[in-house]
Amino acid sequence: MSPRKADAAGNIIIAMPKPDLSLLEAALVGYRQRRAEIAAKIAELEQRLGSDASGSLSEAPARRKKRRISAAGRRRIAEAQRKRWAAVRKKGAKK
Repeated sequence: MSPRKADAAGNIIIAMPKPDLSLLEAALVGYRQRRAEIAAKIAELEQRLGSDASGSLSEAPARRKKRRISAAGRRRIAEAQRKRWAAVRKKGAKK
């Protein structure tokens, strides 16, 4: 059985055995290989998309100019909404 210790609060702390360094080195080699495969796939996708090194597309769509509504247009919309609400209230009062 592994040695047990208790902290100041009385919680039991189980000492973990030291990890095998060869196992950690093998894991590191595997992860580096996987990272290289992923980097190659990313480079292939970027090349297919025609993007530059920064990751942004070379032909980004142009931003559309923001539409602004005139004061008269806002007044017409507000008046129409007031009419709709008046109709709803009138219909609710008849019930």
